Amino acid sequence: MKLNRFDFAELPVSPWRNGGGETREITCQPPGNAEFGWRASIATIAQDGPFSAFNGIDRSITLLEGDGVHLYSEGLIDHQLQRIGEPFAFSGDVALEARLLGGSSQDFNIMTRRGHYQAQVQRIAETIGLSLQHAGVLYVLRGEWQLPDGSLLGARQGCWWLPGDGPLRLVAQGNDAQVLWADIVPATLL
Repeated sequence: MKLNRFDFAELPVSPWRNGGGETREITCQPPGNAEFGWRASIATIAQDGPFSAFNGIDRSITLLEGDGVHLYSEGLIDHQLQRIGEPFAFSGDVALEARLLGGSSQDFNIMTRRGHYQAQVQRIAETIGLSLQHAGVLYVLRGEWQLPDGSLLGARQGCWWLPGDGPLRLVAQGNDAQVLWADIVPATLL
């Protein structure tokens, strides 16, 4: 099982077509396929505007930095994303309006193709053993975390993996360490 490490500062940047922000893609599986099974990225929302609909896709968004954003669609969704590290899941079928609650907002995003994968995103604040039977993504919010090989992940770093064998023991280095974990489960296992 291979851990694919990344650092926020080194992720490729893609500006949005509407000019309202940018996306830094962590991974898209399978690679190079427009009909992705799942995708992980970090977006910076720089101004108010529309959130594109993605039919057949389930989404999870988690505030990383900033004052947050109000996501709204008449009669369907009315959510203020303003607590760092708390994920919000919603259907990508819905076209939303995004209104910033202050300055720009930086967000961790997981998208999964409905009927193929399902993601569960959670914040972890203590040493844990994670199953590697599913694909997954880790992103460090605060502090440092030790991987099984002894290397450390610090804030704004992470890793992702495809399904493999064994557990991944993730060791918090201090009481203030926090990491996001996205567990990407194939629909065949649900």
